[in-house]
Amino acid sequence: MLAGAALMTAGTAVAAESLTVVSWGGSYGRASRLAVLEPFSAETGIEVKVEDYNGGLAQIRAQVETGIVTWDVVDLETPDLVRGCDEALLEEVDREALPPAADGTPAAEDYFPDTMTDCGPATLFYATIVAYNSELYPDGEPRPNSIADFFDLEKFPGRRGMRRLPQVNLEFALMADGVAHDQVYATLDTPAGLERAFHKLDTIKDSILWWETGAQPPQILADQEVAMTTAYNGRIFNAQVVEKQPFVVIWDGQVLDTGGFGIVAKTKKLEAAQKLVLYASRPEVQARIGQYISYSPARRSATALVTTHKETGVEMAPHMPTSEPNLPLSLSNDWEWWSDHGEEVNERFAAWLAR
Repeated sequence: MLAGAALMTAGTAVAAESLTVVSWGGSYGRASRLAVLEPFSAETGIEVKVEDYNGGLAQIRAQVETGIVTWDVVDLETPDLVRGCDEALLEEVDREALPPAADGTPAAEDYFPDTMTDCGPATLFYATIVAYNSELYPDGEPRPNSIADFFDLEKFPGRRGMRRLPQVNLEFALMADGVAHDQVYATLDTPAGLERAFHKLDTIKDSILWWETGAQPPQILADQEVAMTTAYNGRIFNAQVVEKQPFVVIWDGQVLDTGGFGIVAKTKKLEAAQKLVLYASRPEVQARIGQYISYSPARRSATALVTTHKETGVEMAPHMPTSEPNLPLSLSNDWEWWSDHGEEVNERFAAWLAR
């Protein structure tokens, strides 16, 4: 997908309204375009111009503070959705306006717990997982199968890929060090626990190849620049199913996240932006995303609507982070913890990287 590409309704030369929607690009950006943005344009006649970014609030903050708002809707990780709402960088969304399920169940009851914020609901679950290239581990030889194996350079030598942020890396480190899933954030909440996480990262620091965009992990895995890497599960799914790469996902210790659309404060396209957010909250629309990429709907009623991959016919359940038996192996990202501690931990992580 090209940055700045416009999604037009068929046969329409000039759209009456337009929105600039900012998202993640790559295989997810394509899924979002096919499942959400193009159908939204077809239904409403609103043109959608798509731009890509790498996350965060910096550009949104700059636009709102200067009053020069060029983005209307942004696809955000939930911690940024919450933080942006707290900082008045995003418009609030009326929860009562969210559409009910097909059987009439109110949206508030249909959404899974902790998937609704004051500035909009989540649209999907995704996970950061560990993956490896099976060509590096011939048949008959041991293969990694746990988050602890990711940190075991003696048993499984080779470089490791990790995102250049403390989020998820600290959680992985504690789980690999034996901390139970339900104690991870309580442990991180103490100085000793935070120190323990950084100490565990120290054990592989010299072997880490840092990545910054979601497209990088599948590439460094295919090029065998790393033996294993953390990655977004949807990116690995696309490489496995569409590109036929010999990748294997380790679901143990997966960190489960949510994301959704936020409306940039002071946008001049508020009404159209609200229409898009409400459209993306429909159960059938969330289910369509799960037909193009292995991200699970945020609404209960949408889950049963996801069956096979639209283009290959592959069964989606084994690839979904919230499917059995994957869900019991997961840790849910505590976005409230990161919203409260993100700034100070980011500073410490930057200092740790520089050492």
